[in-house]
Amino acid sequence: MVYTRNTKGKVALVTGSSRGIGRDIALKLAGVASAVAVQYHSNRETALDVAGMIQNEGSRSAVFRADLTKEKSASSLVAKVQQEFGRIDILVNNFGPLIDKHWKKTSTEEWEFTLRSNLLSALFCIQASLPGMRKRKWGRIINLGYSRVEEIAAFRQITPYAVAKTGLLIVTRTVAVSEAAAGITVNMVSPGLMKGSILPKDTHIPAGRLGELDDVSQAVLFLASEEAGYITGANLIVAGGWKL
Repeated sequence: MVYTRNTKGKVALVTGSSRGIGRDIALKLAGVASAVAVQYHSNRETALDVAGMIQNEGSRSAVFRADLTKEKSASSLVAKVQQEFGRIDILVNNFGPLIDKHWKKTSTEEWEFTLRSNLLSALFCIQASLPGMRKRKWGRIINLGYSRVEEIAAFRQITPYAVAKTGLLIVTRTVAVSEAAAGITVNMVSPGLMKGSILPKDTHIPAGRLGELDDVSQAVLFLASEEAGYITGANLIVAGGWKL
């Protein structure tokens, strides 16, 4: 299913879009947006490949290097995308690596990096993108979480990641309430166990399979569409029933 009504002509920025879920989201958005900005940190070649594929789909694209753990770099990214394409209508905060390490062995530096990359990076991009969205009375912000983001539970191997993503859900709902009257929706898409990801011991999935990139991308496409204009502050779990 592809949602196209009133999305052609929109400009999208997808962070962490040189590979993985971010790459797939960027490529899928190429079918419904006039331009898609590809953000990367270190691998320019893969980012250029993604931009080339987007252009082959008939949409404009460009690559932008940014260290999103730093506020100035994130703000500069948003400014450069706006300078290149004139606006940002759809912001997808996908960037956010996971460190699989017992909390007792996790260093202060690893804590800070995880919190900055999974929580503050999204906040920085949101803050920089909101003024333009408010001016146009239209915006779609989609943050990537994980399927257990609403559980206040013990996560011994991914403690900083769980803390950061739960914090991001709080930010998602807070900004959603604050910006609803301005025509801006803010939602979260939370993938479950994915093909190629780190798998826990309990991998029983009622749907009978691991998640595919397309499962997540289609959820993002829906929330970015005009049809989803009355949905805000939601956390859409894409996990095939895992852990319900």
